[in-house]
Amino acid sequence: MITGASSGLGLELAKQFAQDNYDIALSGSSDRIFEAADTIRDLGVEAYPHKADAATFDGVESFWSFFTELKRPLDAAVLNVGIGLGGAFTDTDLEDELRLVSINISGTVHMTKRVVQHMVPNGRGRILIVSSISATQPTPYETVYGPSKAFGYMFAESLREELRQTGVTVTALLPGATDTNFHSNAGMDSSEIGSSKKNDKVLVAKQGYEALMNDEDHVVGGDEETKQQAEDNRTTPEPVKAANHAKRARLQN
Repeated sequence: MITGASSGLGLELAKQFAQDNYDIALSGSSDRIFEAADTIRDLGVEAYPHKADAATFDGVESFWSFFTELKRPLDAAVLNVGIGLGGAFTDTDLEDELRLVSINISGTVHMTKRVVQHMVPNGRGRILIVSSISATQPTPYETVYGPSKAFGYMFAESLREELRQTGVTVTALLPGATDTNFHSNAGMDSSEIGSSKKNDKVLVAKQGYEALMNDEDHVVGGDEETKQQAEDNRTTPEPVKAANHAKRARLQN
């Protein structure tokens, strides 16, 4: 099962599974999820699409109920749903910030709870939580987004250790800026990040899929420059990283 699979990285991850002959239950917040299911079926497997709002408790529950009613074994779960929001914190709407928290944090915890309590009694399963390279640094002008992804990264690492003896694995995927509609949807087209060269979404999805199948704790998704950025972030002081990100994320008039 894959959340946030209507397009972008979620759909590319679905294709990775389909190419290995996995049938897929996939969710998204728009009617595009049904088109995504057709794309997956074209790869020769079955796809079960479900439209739901991941920002709400009922939306998360509806996809889980949809999945359980399929009565299919759950080999892997990809928690990919997530949104961004660019702009100065003093200017962004509180409602938008709280929706981001609901999707990126609350929704991830909610669905992971259902998945873990399903997988552990069966003694098997793989979980991929999609975080971001933003989890490794402060993110001014995306001031709520970065910390929400830092939560996802540490949540995945914590849960992985808890489940070590259960047969259930947990992997975190930390993509760099990727060629999806993410930054445009976050209102960041006019920023340096928004207009910069992006990582290939097919490459990032492949790296995430392979890391999941190889039981790695995490993988940075992207090219060598992106991986070097993540490595540098381990030793660069937080104020320096914050200043660098502010320059690249600040919206231009």
